[in-house]
Amino acid sequence: MALNVCVSPNPKWVASPSLDSGSSLRPSLGSCFGNLNIPSVNLNLSTRTTSLSLRRSFSVRSSLETAGPTVTVGQVTEVNKDTFWPIVKAAGDKTVVLDMYTQWCGPCKVMAPKFQELSKKYEDVVFLKLDCNQDNRPLAKELGIKVVPTFKILKDNKVVKEVTGAKYDDLIAAIDNVRLS
Repeated sequence: MALNVCVSPNPKWVASPSLDSGSSLRPSLGSCFGNLNIPSVNLNLSTRTTSLSLRRSFSVRSSLETAGPTVTVGQVTEVNKDTFWPIVKAAGDKTVVLDMYTQWCGPCKVMAPKFQELSKKYEDVVFLKLDCNQDNRPLAKELGIKVVPTFKILKDNKVVKEVTGAKYDDLIAAIDNVRLS
């Protein structure tokens, strides 16, 4: 994946991506005012008609790779087998509530809007949901899911409470119990 950059207020250089380290620029109706030269870098910036290509290559990590997954207060965050534990660890001593559901589960569909409402009510709690599909089966198995919906409540990276089934009042009681402990 190439990152395209142009160093000009009125870019007039064009270049095509190249697999070799000796690619060059072609001027087109003017010139750029500057050149970005970073050793061991290959940046290919482009807009509709202009681009600047630097010569070598390096890998760029996305913000998700460097900063980790994020959650938003007042919202339910969808997680998977790769993002669940990093989010739980990042939550620190906050209470984390995980809704383990499947797409085909009727009671899960009934609980989903209520779970969303809880995320707005408890702004000091992290609300996550995990689709227990084939891809996430290893995590579901690790967490010991037997029925859906299952709500796991975690504190300090450990499951401390569990509510199985579409038991809204039991879920609220369990969240309050863990939050206040």
